Amino acid sequence: MPPRLRRSYRFALRSSFMITVIFVLLLALFLLLFNAFNWVVIIVTSFLLFPISFTVLQVRIEKFIYRRIKKIYDDVAMLETSSIVSGPITTDMKTLTEEIGKFAKDKRIEIDTLKIREEYRKDFLGNVSHELKTPLFTVQGYIETLLDGAIDDKNVRRKYLQRASKGVDRLIYIVKDLDLITKLEVGDLNLKREPFDIIELIQNVFDLLEMKSAKKKIILTFDMEYDEPIIVFADKEKIQQVVTNFLVNSIKYGHTNGTTEVSVENLIKNKVIVRVTDNGEGIPKQHIPRLFERFYRVDKSGSRSEGGSGLGLAIVKHIVEAHGEKIYVESEMGVGSEFSFTLEKAKEKHLAKASPKI
Repeated sequence: MPPRLRRSYRFALRSSFMITVIFVLLLALFLLLFNAFNWVVIIVTSFLLFPISFTVLQVRIEKFIYRRIKKIYDDVAMLETSSIVSGPITTDMKTLTEEIGKFAKDKRIEIDTLKIREEYRKDFLGNVSHELKTPLFTVQGYIETLLDGAIDDKNVRRKYLQRASKGVDRLIYIVKDLDLITKLEVGDLNLKREPFDIIELIQNVFDLLEMKSAKKKIILTFDMEYDEPIIVFADKEKIQQVVTNFLVNSIKYGHTNGTTEVSVENLIKNKVIVRVTDNGEGIPKQHIPRLFERFYRVDKSGSRSEGGSGLGLAIVKHIVEAHGEKIYVESEMGVGSEFSFTLEKAKEKHLAKASPKI
């Protein structure tokens, strides 16, 4: 008999043994009182009583447990997913208690997860509403002012239309980012992987952001001179978006006359890690776990005045993970922040295929 089967019948076996012993002792005492003690009667009774007791107990207890357990799961509409009734019903109370305890624990975890998701959903809808409402009301306000008569003034008309246009541009920017992150989340974004020089790409982003960083008096620089190219294998356009987002954030939230430093280091044999480090104000520890959530902002007021869709870091995270890579963030208040991500080095076969392009 397998160990699981023996365990499932343990309660019935012990109970049958106790019933048999008690009954045989009582029978022996009764026979002694009437001077009719007979070993044959005692032995035959024992051999008959034990299997009968065992069978009756096991059948009754199985039906009793099964009926009530089934009713419990029917009531909570969980019967079809339960592992408790997927096999033979056990009469071992310890095993049954463990199974029900595990079921209850799983359901508590499931309920907690649903609560977290519900909070996240409410937070997300509130943020989306706010992000869309601001430019919509801006555009609406300028258009209504023009319709109320300001359209006759040429200077006012031009200024208000330009401001309304900026509001529309912001709406388009948010919608495009929402569309992109939706594609990333459902895996509907095809990556065009190719070998390219990550150092060259970072330098190109430096050049693109030169005026923006000069306005804030922030220096964008490498941690050292990179004399040799570092060839990685990834979607060049998407990785440029990742680097740009990190650098724009470092400029946006960095201190005036600050520095943002980028380094590219060998991580393991076929990986490099790109680090973007600034000496800005830093990020409070309680915000770090939620930085990559959609529309999550550390500074609810100041960050909106800086512009952006609020989806940048969420998009960055999905791009990096779509490459099968990791993204990291470290920050200390008053010291600065470091965002980093890994990339796969280009292999010889990648270089061979792309040799005409390089």
